[in-house]
Amino acid sequence: MMTLRQVEVIRAVMVTGTIGGAAKLLNVSAPGISRLVKYTERSLGIRFFQRQNGRYFPTPEAESIFEQINGVYKKVDDLSEIISKIGRGGLSELRIGSVPSISQVMVPRAIERVRRRYPDLGIDINILKLEEAIDYLLLGRGECVAMSYRLEHSGLDFMPLASGELYCIVPPGHELAGRKQVSAAEITRYPLIGIDPNDPYGRIMAEIFARNRLDYNITIRARFGTTVCALVKAGLGIAIIDQFTVAHGGYPGIELLKITEPTRFDTYIAVKRGAPLSLHVEYFIEALRAEMRAVEPSRGNGKAAPARGRKK
Repeated sequence: MMTLRQVEVIRAVMVTGTIGGAAKLLNVSAPGISRLVKYTERSLGIRFFQRQNGRYFPTPEAESIFEQINGVYKKVDDLSEIISKIGRGGLSELRIGSVPSISQVMVPRAIERVRRRYPDLGIDINILKLEEAIDYLLLGRGECVAMSYRLEHSGLDFMPLASGELYCIVPPGHELAGRKQVSAAEITRYPLIGIDPNDPYGRIMAEIFARNRLDYNITIRARFGTTVCALVKAGLGIAIIDQFTVAHGGYPGIELLKITEPTRFDTYIAVKRGAPLSLHVEYFIEALRAEMRAVEPSRGNGKAAPARGRKK
């Protein structure tokens, strides 16, 4: 039997035609190459090379062996190429879902980190409503979903992402513009956009309004944060929005006011219970958690982070 090291050395001599060339190719000493060639020939009882004027030529007896050695190296090269592709994300696809509030700013920033780590990785991102996340995971359409709410389901597990706060958003020139904070009572004095008590974020404000016996007028309902921001920017009212939708200057042309009452909420990653996670989705979760926790109120003095350069 030949060891892999012997195969490597014999092939190096065959390719370069000299002991010195093989030594340089393998980055080892020439005497070591010479000794290993002689030992291999002696132990196997086969002469691999004819020596002529300092050069090594394959013997007729060894031609079939060299064909096999080249075959072995072809397979090793193929294996190395596959390993390299896998290391860069090739041959794989990251399939993830997210609710709109997290997908607007946070998911793209996390995906940018994933792309730098795995430049050849295929990526499929689905923007889902809360009720769509269950089938998405249980039917194997994706590996994880970034959620703004934790629900009870026997087939799902939830991992914490980050905490956030709600903000009041107003258009430039509004009576409230330029202020640092606003109370729930002050918010109810103006037409509201998009506060749905059944929405996880809307439920927080609805409870605050109810606790303080405040009536409020919803003039326009719009479920997704980007639409809400656009309506506010157009001067059609004010709204309550989560900080992740507008983090890092995610929607310019509106002003953010901190709400006096506590509006803290938690976000999660949902996965199918018992399903193994790929290396790529584990890194995505790590990246998303890092991006979201970087703008948590306790880390950002309670302010939604303004636009800024990437850190690494």
